[in-house]
Order: sequence, then structure tokens, then C-alpha cells
Amino acid sequence: MTRIAAVHGVLPSHRYEQGEITEALAAMCLPQDTERGVLERLHTTSTVGTRHLVLPLERYRELSSFGQANDLFIEAGLRLAEQALTGALAAAGLAAQDVDLVISTSVTGIAAPSLEARLAGRVGLRPDVKRVPIFGLGCVAGAAGLARLHDYLQGHPEQVAVLLSVELCSLTLQRTDTSVRNMVAGALFGDGAAALVAVGREHPRHQEYAGPQVLATRSRLYPGTERALGWDIGDTGFKIVLGAELPELVHLHVGEDVRSFLAEHDLKPPDITGWVAHPGGPKVLDALHETLGLHDAALELTRRSLAEVGNLSSASVLHILRDTVAQRPPAHGSPGLLLAMGPGFCSELVLLRW
Repeated sequence: MTRIAAVHGVLPSHRYEQGEITEALAAMCLPQDTERGVLERLHTTSTVGTRHLVLPLERYRELSSFGQANDLFIEAGLRLAEQALTGALAAAGLAAQDVDLVISTSVTGIAAPSLEARLAGRVGLRPDVKRVPIFGLGCVAGAAGLARLHDYLQGHPEQVAVLLSVELCSLTLQRTDTSVRNMVAGALFGDGAAALVAVGREHPRHQEYAGPQVLATRSRLYPGTERALGWDIGDTGFKIVLGAELPELVHLHVGEDVRSFLAEHDLKPPDITGWVAHPGGPKVLDALHETLGLHDAALELTRRSLAEVGNLSSASVLHILRDTVAQRPPAHGSPGLLLAMGPGFCSELVLLRW
């Protein structure tokens, strides 16, 4: 089976308390004080305490166009991508020349050549490295990227593969959009990057690594839910599509998919000792907790990540996987589940064994 050798997460250096971000967004985006109460309520109920941003707060006033924001995405994203990739390879005791495949993902900027192509020469990836840049999966891409990496290593079991996520959500700021959905996004999302290194079952160092193995995966699209989550892309860049029905969709679909997926492997939710869930938001996490009947501590690391850094889109679940491995690894041989949801509306499940 695929073995996770290392996960490394990085954050920009500009760290702010939620109240500081609330004040800055109110000053930049709300022409009328009558809307300030809604903004403050949404920021308070988000359960986010601090976030890291790629720019100092005062610099966001200067973002005047999509092109300017996207140039910053490429410039700053490359720096974070390099830190994440080199950190993960160092933790795995591997060199850039050892990497056979790089899957990169982001939904907060566009780059062609893609970020991993621009990064290749800087870090020493081989000229024949295989590259799969992914755009459009959004928050689910941390889990889906790991699943597709596993698919590849199943067919190339002696090789090394990397998943690289870079999400600079703050650069998608829509200063003229005073909708509730935009205010919710402004309350939840932060900036960050992460890289995961994995090896196939026949790699000579497979047994050396203490990370979990990937046993199985499941992908699900839910018909008729396309407007629940995503972007509308226009002259000012990425405008959030965020439906109030997301928690209900978790109740209706995701819980049953998790139970049936686990049942295929003779497991039930109480058997899972390591839950690695994307922090979509407090209501989504509450819905997941309720529909699966989880114990109180099951999503503790996910809720802590949301409080400390916000929702990092596809990078979040990788940060939480890193924290699980480092802080609270389940008992050897016990099952874990990594899961995320994203535009489509869709879910991705990854069964792990520690």
C-alpha cells in the first residue's frame, strides 16, 4: 500500500487576530455601518481566532485588479510552495531528484506554467518528473489529491510521489461584494501551503516510515448541487459561491457515504481512531459530528486548526494530517479516515491504517 512518508505545512509570516481582520474588512468593504453588525456576528461565530495572511493587512487596499492579485499569487505562492516541498522532502529524508510525480493543487490563483513547473528548477526536480496540476477541486483537493497520488503509486509501486497545495485565499478578496456569503468567506479563510511525500509499496524505504498507509479511497459527486460551493469568475477575479445548504448536504449525503464506505471494509464510525477532516466551517463540522455520531474529541484537531489558522482550502486537511501524525498518532494498525468536501458538491474519502 501507499505509505505517507512526510507532511509539511507552512504559513505566511503575517499573523492577525480575528478582531484585527474584522476591523480591516469593515473599513475596506462596508460602505454603511448598518452592515457592520452582520460582519462582526459572522466573524465571531466562525470560531476562527487567528489567521495568517500573505500580505500585511494594509496592503489589501492596494489590490485593484484580478491581474495584480494573481501576480502576487504566483510570486508569493512560489515561495510558500518551495518551503512546503523542501520541508516535506527533508522530513522524508529524500532529495528532489527522487521525486517521480508531483500533483499540485490550488483554487485561489492561476498560473501557466503551473507552480510546480516554475518550482522544478529552483528545487532540483528531474526534467522527466511527471506533473499533474489541478484546478477547480477547491477544499476537497487535499483529500482528492492524496487519493489520485495513491492511484498512481498503485501502478508504480517503486516510486515517490508528492502532493503540493498552495492556497492564498486572501487574494480573492472582493471589496465591493457585501453579500452574506462573501462576509462568511472573509470570516473563515486563511492562507497557507502544504506538501505530502508518499512512496509505493515496493519502494526500498517503505517500511522505514512511521506515517499511515492508504488502504482505499472513494469519490462522490452529488447531482444538482453545483451552486452549493465554488467560484463565479469575472472581471474582479474569484467571487465566492457558498450556499447555506452545505450543512444539510452533509446530513443528507456525506454521512451515509462515510458509513457505506467503511462498511465495505468491515468498519463502522466508532472503529475509526484517527479522524482527519477538512474544517469547512463550524456548521459543517457540527453536521459531520452529528450525522456520524462521533465522540467529542474526534474532530478536536480539526476544530483547533480552524481556530488557529482558519480554513486553508485544500491545504487544511494536510495541515491536520501533519498534526495528527505529530501530536496524536493512533495506535499502530488502527484505522483512520481522511475526508474533505468541495465544489461539485462532492466528497472524497481516504481510508488509512496507522
